[in-house]
Amino acid sequence: FSYIVTPNVDHVVKLRTVAKTKAVPDFAKAYDSAASRLCDSRILAGLAAAFGIRLPVVPGSDLTVSVFRELLGPGRRVAIVGGNDRTIPRLSALFPGIQFQQHIPPMGMLNNPSAMNAAADFVGACRAEFILFATGAPQSEILAFHCLQRSDATGVGLCIGASIDFLLGDQNRAPRWIQRMGLEWAHRLASNPKRLWRRYLVEGPRIFVIAAQWWWSRRRNRDGLS
Repeated sequence: FSYIVTPNVDHVVKLRTVAKTKAVPDFAKAYDSAASRLCDSRILAGLAAAFGIRLPVVPGSDLTVSVFRELLGPGRRVAIVGGNDRTIPRLSALFPGIQFQQHIPPMGMLNNPSAMNAAADFVGACRAEFILFATGAPQSEILAFHCLQRSDATGVGLCIGASIDFLLGDQNRAPRWIQRMGLEWAHRLASNPKRLWRRYLVEGPRIFVIAAQWWWSRRRNRDGLS
């Protein structure tokens, strides 16, 4: 078993908060233990470029679509942690022949050890080739990390956020030109302001402070400043 994470601005802010508060230390461990970390944010890529770092963008939603269209076919086994009771019938209609299994955990799984164990038991028992963790950050990443620590989990895990919603058409991606401008966050905010306003208008802008602090720390270390 191995798994892939797709960091975006929200994840980096959460990771920084975790580092300071120690509230969810397994989130940082989950990122450290991932087989691949693929940048899911043009804002992160732009900040990286400002510091001379090339950070290719691989949106998690695009990755999920590519997996379904290019790697999956009749007889392949896919497990989903998350979604609702209509997820599997709708996916089966779009991708006939794929053997889907699903586990729908309760809300607040992160603070419910028995629910986390039940989800990890499902992953270990299903023997799927791909496991889609669709419970949001940091729950998906921490669950994937717990599965990695066990000996019964198999396959490749993808921590995919809301990618299934985009795949099924429950949420719409921003037009390509908006994505290329790094404004997909604005499109999502306009689509669901009640749920997303805090993430994008309060928490998200902290990324610029984090970037400045990182740059200053690196400069101090380079120049030998105390």
